[in-house]
Amino acid sequence: MADELVPLCPTADIPENSVRCVQAGDRVLAVYNIGGTFYVTDDRCTHAEASLADGLLDGDVIECSMHFGAFHVPTGKPVAEPCSIPLRTYKAVVRDGQVLADLDKAAGD
Repeated sequence: MADELVPLCPTADIPENSVRCVQAGDRVLAVYNIGGTFYVTDDRCTHAEASLADGLLDGDVIECSMHFGAFHVPTGKPVAEPCSIPLRTYKAVVRDGQVLADLDKAAGD
């Protein structure tokens, strides 16, 4: 079965080493540009429902602004307490200047 890619935003909307919140249907996602590579995760922290796009991106780690827990963006793994539940990641694709995501596939699939 072919990938079902959902358009999220133009690549130009996300400067290098930044994150932005986008809506894709009923999902709220965070789109990251880390060193020119794009990643997509759920936008909500798994600990307290805060927007990760409002957090601090440090390299490939996003720190939640509410309780300062953190996640490794490429894998979604929690790397700082109080976060303990992994963040959902999605397969990101860049095509024709657009960031797209397969919302049925994790980043590593």
